[in-house]
Amino acid sequence: MSEEILINVTPMECRVAQVENGVLQELFVERTARRGLVGNIYKGRVVRVLPGMQAAFVEIGLSRTAFIHANDIVWPKTDGERERTPLISELLHEGQSIVVQVMKDMIGTKGARLSTDLSIPSRYLVYMPRGEHVGISQRIEDEGERERLKSLIRQLKAESSATESGGFIVRTVAEGVSEHELRRDMQFLVKLWRWIQDRCQTAPTPSLIYEELTLYLRTLRDLVNADVEKIFIDSRETYTKVQEFVREFMPEMENRLEHYPGERPLFDLYNVEDDLQKSLQRKVMLKSGGYLIIDQTEAMTTVDVNTGSFVGTRTLEDTVFKTNLEATHAIARQLRLRNLGGIIILDFIDMEEPEHRQQVLRSLEKMLVRDHAKTKITQVSELGLVEMTRKRTRESLEQLLCESCPACQGRGSVKTAETVCFEIFREILREARAYDAANGYRVVANQKVIDRLLSEESAGVADLELFIGKPIKFSVEALYTQEQYDIVLL
Repeated sequence: MSEEILINVTPMECRVAQVENGVLQELFVERTARRGLVGNIYKGRVVRVLPGMQAAFVEIGLSRTAFIHANDIVWPKTDGERERTPLISELLHEGQSIVVQVMKDMIGTKGARLSTDLSIPSRYLVYMPRGEHVGISQRIEDEGERERLKSLIRQLKAESSATESGGFIVRTVAEGVSEHELRRDMQFLVKLWRWIQDRCQTAPTPSLIYEELTLYLRTLRDLVNADVEKIFIDSRETYTKVQEFVREFMPEMENRLEHYPGERPLFDLYNVEDDLQKSLQRKVMLKSGGYLIIDQTEAMTTVDVNTGSFVGTRTLEDTVFKTNLEATHAIARQLRLRNLGGIIILDFIDMEEPEHRQQVLRSLEKMLVRDHAKTKITQVSELGLVEMTRKRTRESLEQLLCESCPACQGRGSVKTAETVCFEIFREILREARAYDAANGYRVVANQKVIDRLLSEESAGVADLELFIGKPIKFSVEALYTQEQYDIVLL
């Protein structure tokens, strides 16, 4: 499989595209003025403890206070280790200083989600200074390699008393890596942790202690593996920074770096811009003629599968089965591309054959294997619904690039001109009962509403004028949405 990383950098933002076999699979965007917070470590102050929610609000210097749950707090355990999580009031009190790490970015009206179980990633390892566990990435499937890596990490930990109190997770890219590379990574992480500890002692409260890498360096650390053939960067300055980073931490990848100086934009060359625009639409077309409808709400995301113009060549069951199978490929790609997280409901077309349901589910599981975010799916229900979750750490592409429509306030629909006309009639009646307008009333509204008042609803206007005994005049306000209007007393 051919895989390429495209890095597009401007002074305002950085965008990274992951392309597999010429098809965009994932897109990451980081605005210079609004960088993501996940992975940042802060020295914060507890401002409010909520016993009823087993949680607390923590001031870390952001526009909104952050949130921490009792389950995300590491507490010292005695010899008679407690099984239960202590009450939040036993762990925190107002005014207390606390060192925390951001687990989830601020999303919508919600503040950042925090944890005191700190983790510091490098190329091959993740260091957990407040843990003891040694874990191996589940994507490393070879049992012999898993055992080699686990033994090696334990051996390296034993060599240095400085790391005895910390735990490590071995990342997927560490498969086949030498002892020398792992030792170097471990030494770097321990040295970085000591620096963080020193900063925690001297920094004021609240303040940022450690900031996660920029998007393009984070991408190299987390996404680049042996499958990546080329890494294209369209900024000479960024290319130089990436070269230095790669030489230090991943020299085996240096020959895959390439500066792109072409006149045609890099993302246009790979049709990334077109795919980006399509990823913001509700409707996703399938090659067969079927399509998906993706609706994102605050509570969950729903994906509806439809046959569309695909009629098949055999039976209805066969047509439905093929559409659902094709949809599993598109769904897995759209989840990654749009960075959809939380609860996701997949509404497949109803299938009569139990074996077809199982094949669709297996296909979906297979397609999700390459997803970097953790996913969990259930069986296909009698109605063809699949419930799944996908770990959400950052805003979705839609949340990052879009805002609620000012006309419909995010509902996805607006009142018809007819409905607004009837609302205006009722409002004029209320005004007539409450106030004495000597010279009548003026309706200020959207062009489409005024047009209807003067045409289809003209008889109603005449009846209303007769009933209230006052004239009604009309004015168009081009800046008003279809639902906006004013009644002015003359």
